[in-house]
Amino acid sequence: MSRSSIPADCLPPVPAEELAVLSADGTRLHVEVHGQPGAPTVVLAHGWTCSTAFWAPVIHQLADRYRVVAYDQRGHGRSEVPPSRVRYSTRALGEDLAAVLTRVVPPGERAVLAGHSMGGMTIMAGAARAEVAERTAAAVLVSTGPFDLVRELNVVPRAVPSGVRFLLHRELMRSRLPLGPVNPLTRAGLGYAIMGTSATAARTEVAVRMVHACPTAVRANWARVLGRLDVRAGLARLAVPTSVVVGAEDRLTPPVHAHRIVAALADPQGLLLLPGVGHMAPIERPAEVAAEIDRMATAHLPGGLAADAPSATDAPTGTDATTGTDPERTAVA
Repeated sequence: MSRSSIPADCLPPVPAEELAVLSADGTRLHVEVHGQPGAPTVVLAHGWTCSTAFWAPVIHQLADRYRVVAYDQRGHGRSEVPPSRVRYSTRALGEDLAAVLTRVVPPGERAVLAGHSMGGMTIMAGAARAEVAERTAAAVLVSTGPFDLVRELNVVPRAVPSGVRFLLHRELMRSRLPLGPVNPLTRAGLGYAIMGTSATAARTEVAVRMVHACPTAVRANWARVLGRLDVRAGLARLAVPTSVVVGAEDRLTPPVHAHRIVAALADPQGLLLLPGVGHMAPIERPAEVAAEIDRMATAHLPGGLAADAPSATDAPTGTDATTGTDPERTAVA
């Protein structure tokens, strides 16, 4: 895929600063800082098999008003690949987030955290850590879940008996087979699993190639963690105002997870359902995701700029602006 065929907003912006942050166990994490120095801080955590490049469309939307920090989860992108399986865990996710926040959030200040998929699980896993709680003003959880990930997968059709579906989903998650080259077959199969029906071919290509770029061992080792993940205890400790975003066609973390999260939150700030959107909402509909992050930052960070916030119905920037139907927001009392 040539750079000319990539949607303009999916081209990763050049960071203003790059940092190397050491986690508690010595794992080196690659961190990028974008946007406006001295502005309110937003920290972005990507999901399984992705990288900081995943957030490019959202960073483009937010960088004129915020200091936007994105980091590569361990094993992904330019972060260090753990040398053994024991360094892949939900504990490690929380420790990594704590290390990043300690480095990038100035003393006495707080940030809005936004996590997609495993990034949302990271926020839940780290919520009880003092380093995280003290530096978090609000959170946005996108396309994520707290437990029972394999049981709730919707990749295998529901016509297949439930027991067989569970076994197939479990083996799909555990697979250590290389994904192989991107070709029409792999593109169609992975695109079906991770994207919604409103996704354009160009955005699907960006997402598929990103997943294919993740090292096979890293993908499999994190899949082992996700297969038994349960961060409900951390979710119960997530005390800050938190909103939830999910695609109506998300097959990897279906809307049932979003509803469970909202029901468990101490301070829920609403559920945004995006029609026609699959698992990769920040790539599929970046304007809506960015607008939700901006809404939370405007409300909960000093210096938030409501007047310049992107509209939740604005089309994403780039060469292939998507349309789709309007998002559906569920307010929570």
